[in-house]
Amino acid sequence: MKRFWFILRKYLFNKYWLTLAVFAVVMVFVGEQSYRVRLRKARQISELESQRDMYERAIEQTRHDLQVLQSTDSLERFAREQYLMHTDKEDLYLVDE
Repeated sequence: MKRFWFILRKYLFNKYWLTLAVFAVVMVFVGEQSYRVRLRKARQISELESQRDMYERAIEQTRHDLQVLQSTDSLERFAREQYLMHTDKEDLYLVDE
């Protein structure tokens, strides 16, 4: 049993193994390129990509609305629906569902 501990201590506390262990700890837990930082940045990238997709859909909807609003009739309809505008001779009633 004594020989086992001697061999284990000999290889476990070898300068190369210790260097490798310290390097592994530094790469996983410490620094700008650590595994934790990479995971956090990957999560941020995923969130930003989802936001980008949302904004691209909003831009497409706005472009579609802009094309629809090219005519006067549709512009008047849009103003009535979105901004609750009305002419002087009309009364506006809001029905809440």
